[in-house]
Amino acid sequence: MEPAIFIITLLCGMLVSRVGLPPLIGYLAAGFLLFIFGIQDESIPLLQALADLGVTLLLFAIGLKLDVKSLLKAEVWAGSSLHLLGSMLFFVPILKVLGLIGLDRLVGLELNQLLLISFALSFSSTVFAVKVLDETGDSQALYGRVAIGILIMQDIFAVLFLTISKGDFPSIYALGLFILPLLRPLIYKVFDRVGHGEMLVLFGLSMALVMGAWLFDAVGLKPDLGALIMGILLAGHAKSSELAKSIYYFKELFLVAFFLTIGLNGLPTIADVGLAGLLVLLIPFKIILFFKLLTLFKLRARTAIFASFNLANYSEFGLIVAAVAAHKGWLPPEWLIIIAVALSISFLVAAPLNASVNRIYQRFNAQLMSKERSPLHPEDRPINMGTPRFLILGMGRIGCGAYDELNSKYDAEILGIEHKQDLVDFHLNEGRNVVQGDASDTDFWEKLERAPGLEMVLLAMPHHVGNLFAVEQLKRLKYKGRISAIVKFNEDAEALKEAGVDAVYNVYQAAGAGFVDHVVKELIEVDQTTAKQ
Repeated sequence: MEPAIFIITLLCGMLVSRVGLPPLIGYLAAGFLLFIFGIQDESIPLLQALADLGVTLLLFAIGLKLDVKSLLKAEVWAGSSLHLLGSMLFFVPILKVLGLIGLDRLVGLELNQLLLISFALSFSSTVFAVKVLDETGDSQALYGRVAIGILIMQDIFAVLFLTISKGDFPSIYALGLFILPLLRPLIYKVFDRVGHGEMLVLFGLSMALVMGAWLFDAVGLKPDLGALIMGILLAGHAKSSELAKSIYYFKELFLVAFFLTIGLNGLPTIADVGLAGLLVLLIPFKIILFFKLLTLFKLRARTAIFASFNLANYSEFGLIVAAVAAHKGWLPPEWLIIIAVALSISFLVAAPLNASVNRIYQRFNAQLMSKERSPLHPEDRPINMGTPRFLILGMGRIGCGAYDELNSKYDAEILGIEHKQDLVDFHLNEGRNVVQGDASDTDFWEKLERAPGLEMVLLAMPHHVGNLFAVEQLKRLKYKGRISAIVKFNEDAEALKEAGVDAVYNVYQAAGAGFVDHVVKELIEVDQTTAKQ
């Protein structure tokens, strides 16, 4: 393989990353540069093989993170389906009109080709959305979960297209694949025994490429579908997140090859760039449609606008769809380049839009809130705290122990906050006062009602970043009571104390009861000081 491929790709990726954009834009640019230097896709068969592996592992990774329950929510499955339909109904006539007025790449396209282009443009970027959510720490926010759920549904639509595009009827032996769920206990036993190092990576690749892609291909089904199904089968295992992390860099590296192959198909003309720019001008329609649909499903205006902006771009899956359509001869190959350029420009536009979404929401707050529907979605209603004296953020093992100790020592109202609904249900059944919410989520603090009698907040969340964020939000709300927190590392303790936490407790020294004993001593000291005064 040409050494220039590695050097140019690396430099382009670094340059794009330096300005805060996803490196994939740099990889597309690298493909165009390599094409200028005379390197073409057909001359490097290995590159196409690696590109195919990247797409396969991408779908496997999506399956590993798939929470089927989240897809059953109306705002996710119905919202994504209606948006797909609405986007196609919008894009097809627009593209037809642009063709009628003489735009070269659209002249003479048939209805089925316009439908394919519209289908590709209807997707939003999983890569971009996840990057933005990771940077803001809002991946567990309601708007983040809704956006990711919609993206997964879009990915499933793309996989169905890829499967249908294969064009061959599956073998009768494909019925044997229904045995895979029955093999799940056996696969899980192997999963338990592979450890945590290179064996885990090898297991993941075997599941994705052999049990998934190869097996499905052998019976006449799309290999990518097999990878997705295997990922879904493994998603319920305790080590599924660890497996997803272990194959992450393999997936990302092979996807670099995919983006390079796009650029190696040829350079965009000035007309292609102009048409791509026109397509980007249509993105506000995607935002408006997402907002209308999400408020239709009774989400708050803030949740709806944040999710809509997160989805305001074109997608790498749209590129995959276009690549398959171009390979099959269903679309002119130039459209692969046009969609690639539109994708890149959409990222350039979406980055500042997402950075300013909160200012936009505040500026048009009254108009946006007028679009809300009552009653609000159960997960998006204001959180009524009641009149607690103690608030515990995080009701895991430590938080649960803290709650029980406080309950045994003080005749006062205690409120626990937990983001996992199954844990909330468990605590409610045990008689504890717990509500659902995620204190590491800006939405939680936006919905939280004031509790004037609150004296102490106990930060019992397992992640330092979440605890630190909670302290910042408590300050913003002008909370005047005491704050105690648990930490795993001494450097975290220093950061929390500097942020304004009154007492920090090391989680490795004891569990919930010890934490509360420590807190109770402080309360006694406070009470004694107050009595003297």
